Amino acid sequence: MRYVDHALYVALDEKDGYTASHCVRVADLAEALGRTLNIPEEDLRSLHDTGLVHDVGKIGIPDGVLLKHSHLDAHEWEIMKTHSARGERILMAQSIAGGAVLDAVIKAVRHHHEHFDGSGYPDGLAGEEIPFWSRILLVADSYDAMTTPRAYRRAISHDEAMEIMGREVGTRSDPLIFGAFDRMMQTSPLRALPMSLLESNRLMHD
Repeated sequence: MRYVDHALYVALDEKDGYTASHCVRVADLAEALGRTLNIPEEDLRSLHDTGLVHDVGKIGIPDGVLLKHSHLDAHEWEIMKTHSARGERILMAQSIAGGAVLDAVIKAVRHHHEHFDGSGYPDGLAGEEIPFWSRILLVADSYDAMTTPRAYRRAISHDEAMEIMGREVGTRSDPLIFGAFDRMMQTSPLRALPMSLLESNRLMHD
């Protein structure tokens, strides 16, 4: 059974192709991490779907903020931070009936930027107050965001990203989940390309 309307992903892709492709990568990472964490197989499809639409609220972010080719100022950042709550509202408006699983999807989307120490948004949840799937999404989201290029900054390597994320364990991320992610990524085909290949790909597309 599907708990997310695929049309929402298509709408996000129409809004911003980069965000949509980011969501595909996050969905794949989250599903693989969920399997490493022994999430039941029947729930992995729903976790993957959650990753696909975790940024669906960015449909409601003005283009001048979402597509800006430089760092956001303080006011713009506050606007950007509304995307998780917007995503919750969009998913709640679906006509799909889903019960407890759909509730888990919606909560995961709302809280995927909560930090383990309570410094995240939108509600400042901490520790195990944060839904389990949200804690998975945060790790997958952080990794992909750092290892893919944006208009205003270069991508960093797998090793650089893992070093940064390792320093954030217990503040930004759940130690248990990051530990599983670290183990998984040692052999995962989803790990970022070496920087030499990333640079080659960039030159091919310039």
